[in-house]
Amino acid sequence: MASSGFFIICTLHSVIAITCGALIMFYLNEISAFGHGIETAKKMLGSTPHDQLLIQISNSFAGLLLFVIGFLLLMVAFVKDRDFQSFFAKGLILIHVLVALWRVYFERKLEDLAHDWPRQLVGDFALALSWVFFLVYSWREKYD
Repeated sequence: MASSGFFIICTLHSVIAITCGALIMFYLNEISAFGHGIETAKKMLGSTPHDQLLIQISNSFAGLLLFVIGFLLLMVAFVKDRDFQSFFAKGLILIHVLVALWRVYFERKLEDLAHDWPRQLVGDFALALSWVFFLVYSWREKYD
C-alpha cells in the first residue's frame, strides 16, 4: 500500500515549481524586484543590450526547466510503488541539500545576492525536511 503523503508532498512541490517557473518566465523583472529589491534587480538585468538579452534568455530557460520539473513531479505523484517513493524522496533530499551547499559556498560570495542566501537556505532546508518527514512517516508505517 502506497502512502498518500507522497502524493500530497509531490503535488505541493509541483505547484510551487510550476508557479515559480511561470513567474520566472513571464514576470522576471517583478519577481526579481520583489525578491531582491529594485536596485539589485536592475543590476541583475545586465548593463549592455547583449548582456540583457543573454540574461533574459537564460532566465527564461531556467523558468521553463522549473516549469517542466513541476509537471514531472506531478506525474511522479501518481506512482504507487513504495520502494520508488523512498528512493525518490532520498534523491530529492540530496538535491535540496546540494542546492543549499551551493548557496553557502557560491551565492553568498556574490555581493548583490549576499543578503538573500540565508532566507533561500531556509527554503531549501524546508523543502528537504518535507521529504525527511515523508521518509520517517513511511518507515513508521512499514515497521508498525
